Amino acid sequence: MALLPRRFLCFVLAHHFITATACQEADYGWMIRHYCLKQFQLSMEGIGQRLWCDWDETVGTYGELTNCTALIAERLDCYWPNRLVDEFFVAVHKQYFRNCSPSGRALHDPPNGILCPFILLPVLVTLLMTVLVVWRSKRSEGIV
Repeated sequence: MALLPRRFLCFVLAHHFITATACQEADYGWMIRHYCLKQFQLSMEGIGQRLWCDWDETVGTYGELTNCTALIAERLDCYWPNRLVDEFFVAVHKQYFRNCSPSGRALHDPPNGILCPFILLPVLVTLLMTVLVVWRSKRSEGIV
């Protein structure tokens, strides 16, 4: 009886190993570089280097790149994500997004309509409190 679970385990592990090694990594790496990366490069050139860090501009192109690598992995019976995909995206990030902020958005000041109240309100409250304290201290001098 103990032999049956052991044989079953060996069968499951062997099947997993055969399935895992069915992927032709060399072909997969070549295809994602020549199909997916080429299209991504063309799209990024169309966006322009100034906007590479603007997530609203690049999210569609980046999503297409991700989908392309997943579709090729599916066609070649490769797992996705895998080591090659990780290395591929690290290289893409080093080339295109190395100067971007960690949040993925280009940092800039908010519009003046939002920024001014956050600056003026504390200043005005401080001035008002100072005037009230001075006025109250002068008013109470005559009262003993």
